Amino acid sequence: CPERRLRSQVSAALKEGRVTPTELCQRCLALIRSTKFLNAYITVAEETALKQAEESEERYKRGQPLGILDGIPIAVKDNFNTAGIETTCASNMLKGYISPYNATVVQKLLDHGAVLLGKTNLDEFAMGSGSTDGVFGPVRNPWSYSKQYKEKFVPKSHSEDEESNWVITGGSSGGSAAAVSSFTCFAALGSDTGGSTRNPAAHCGVVGLKPTYGLISRHGLIPLVNSMDVPGILTRCVDDAAVLLGSLAGHDPKDSTTIQDDFKPFELPNLADVSKLSIGIPKEYHAPGLSSEILALWLKAADLFKNAGAKVVEVSLPHTRYSIVCYHVLCTAEVASNMARFDGLEYGHRSDRKDSTESMYAATRREGFNDVVRGRILSGNYFLLKQNYEKYFVKAQKVRRLIADDFVKVFRSGVDVLLTPTTLSDAAPYMEFIQEDNRTRSAQDDILTQAANMAGLPAINVPTALSERGLPVGLQFIGRSFQEKQLLTVAKWFEKQVQFPVIQLEEVKRHDNGVFQHQKSASFS
Repeated sequence: CPERRLRSQVSAALKEGRVTPTELCQRCLALIRSTKFLNAYITVAEETALKQAEESEERYKRGQPLGILDGIPIAVKDNFNTAGIETTCASNMLKGYISPYNATVVQKLLDHGAVLLGKTNLDEFAMGSGSTDGVFGPVRNPWSYSKQYKEKFVPKSHSEDEESNWVITGGSSGGSAAAVSSFTCFAALGSDTGGSTRNPAAHCGVVGLKPTYGLISRHGLIPLVNSMDVPGILTRCVDDAAVLLGSLAGHDPKDSTTIQDDFKPFELPNLADVSKLSIGIPKEYHAPGLSSEILALWLKAADLFKNAGAKVVEVSLPHTRYSIVCYHVLCTAEVASNMARFDGLEYGHRSDRKDSTESMYAATRREGFNDVVRGRILSGNYFLLKQNYEKYFVKAQKVRRLIADDFVKVFRSGVDVLLTPTTLSDAAPYMEFIQEDNRTRSAQDDILTQAANMAGLPAINVPTALSERGLPVGLQFIGRSFQEKQLLTVAKWFEKQVQFPVIQLEEVKRHDNGVFQHQKSASFS
């Protein structure tokens, strides 16, 4: 919808001189300070950001902006390398580490004139689904402080108050989702290995796009699972996600897994007629633990397409039920391999133990990694043992192929896009969430998202409605490989139909000089 679009909003305001890049940057920095309690940022690069904003201002004065993103404040998850700015992965292992180079995606954003405000919080090394397990503490969901949630919140006891009842952001890109949701930036980068961009996007009421594997370079993204990781995009509307995708996608000589062809950026059409569309509803996604509220919303969304003339068909992805186990084996195996680089010798934390090289290695890793990371390394090494390799790792690779084939068959049958829930429920209160261990929670929370990573397919979360508790709920669209344009066009049509409400935050009102609230979502395109 027009008020949600960035091109006709902030970008136009910058071009017409109604607001300068420096003013925009200062407003975002002021908002970051006043929403510090959310713990969305690990590092705020105030000096660098203001310098970049000044350079952008000069370009606008000369009438030579670098494009739509010039002067637009963005944030980046703290597992992407940034030259001159600390990259910690929310871990003791990399606390204080400053990379000598920028990740390709960061460099591309800077080349388009974007202003980098800072690095956002996450689960340590992106392992988790709540953004609660990093060394800098948990991220708080901005919706915990929204008028919508406060109006519905009923304390269960006298001792329970607003302070103890804040809800999680989801993860592992919770800092980026919270940053976009609380208006401190206009877009943010996350990473997505099993749902780490879409899950927090659903809980924070923002758009979260996981592109096709190989469409965007992973160079400079500190790896978790090389065969599934993709940089993710978080924005306040679908059009903005398309703008960011256009500036990030394409071949990178530094990443051999990227596509060879050039990527042509596209503007999303306004879909008027959905009668030629075929929407698939995978029955296996009616998973155990799916809340009745989300199920009802999913069915309502299917009816929305049906009533608009689209063909809605129930489809089957029979191997989905094995996918979470398969994902766990492959994920931990690759984690074990990737984490071997953190040995205390070349960079990152080094223990003071000097008895022997082996004891220094062991002490460094014990001090540098939390229990979650160490647990995944142990599991992965177990699956990779000579006597287990065939039984676990190779078998999981075969099942992964079957899962990917399920999607191929469904798309060959004529289905254009799949519609599924993104999460099993709305965001859990933090105190409730930490009752279970990270592995159990990740297995539950990734169940609806990780199959798209194993098949390498594009998927997007679109904020759909508020739950009975006044918290955001999103639905997921999964598209054909490299068919981002079709996927985003369908998502944009759906976004327009549902008219998701804007978060009402006191902090934003206080700093609102007309750029944020009256434009509803303060988009940039």
